[in-house]
Amino acid sequence: MYVIFVLAIALIAGLFFLLDRALKAIQRGRRRRDASERLLAAAKQGEAMHRQQKARHEQSTALTNVLPAILSEDDDRGPRRVA
Repeated sequence: MYVIFVLAIALIAGLFFLLDRALKAIQRGRRRRDASERLLAAAKQGEAMHRQQKARHEQSTALTNVLPAILSEDDDRGPRRVA
């Protein structure tokens, strides 16, 4: 009788241990999935910012090719005179 009681308690303790491990694994999986989703969102945002910066740089380069330099009025140099 006592042997069956001890075995039942050991079996219940083992089941509780397995249940605890399973719940922890599920929770860890959720945390990893949430972190993965946040990382993916941050990567997409970073890529979008990079594309915008690249487009701005290309626009700036295209404008510089058309208008090479705009001199400010504070510039002391005037037009060159060749004698």
